[in-house]
Amino acid sequence: MIHRLLPHPALSALLVVVWMLLVNELTFGALFLALVFGVLVPLVTSRFWPDRPRIRFGPDLVGYAAIVLFDIVVANFEIAWIILTRRNRDLRSRWLVVPVELRSAEAITLLAGTISLTPGTVSSDVSADGRALLVHALDSGDPEADIARIKQRYEARLLKVFR
Repeated sequence: MIHRLLPHPALSALLVVVWMLLVNELTFGALFLALVFGVLVPLVTSRFWPDRPRIRFGPDLVGYAAIVLFDIVVANFEIAWIILTRRNRDLRSRWLVVPVELRSAEAITLLAGTISLTPGTVSSDVSADGRALLVHALDSGDPEADIARIKQRYEARLLKVFR
């Protein structure tokens, strides 16, 4: 019964939170409307999600979010240091082809988004078969080590989050 009413509980919760943040006040009417949208939108759109990914909420997801936030902060300082201390000709920009073991489109999108959120790297393309990401690194002394770092820090954790 509850699964039929809430086919995507994470989406429902996200909609309620985003609605309340947009309204920017905690009133009964705003909360009621947020709950209505949180139930109706996933209910109406659930037929467009036949193969929704199975996400494991818990320590793995929290750990992934913590690693990503930490890496974003550290990368900001690293990029600032590079900009302030190096000349353009000293940069070792490279294109990296990162092989991907993730299979769901949502997991690959999250990996690509994570890479793009981290300053100094941008994911620019996914191969047609979804087995590789093309990533541009602003400064890469060792491309193989950078690829291994992406796979170890992000992809390995996403493989645990997306069963």
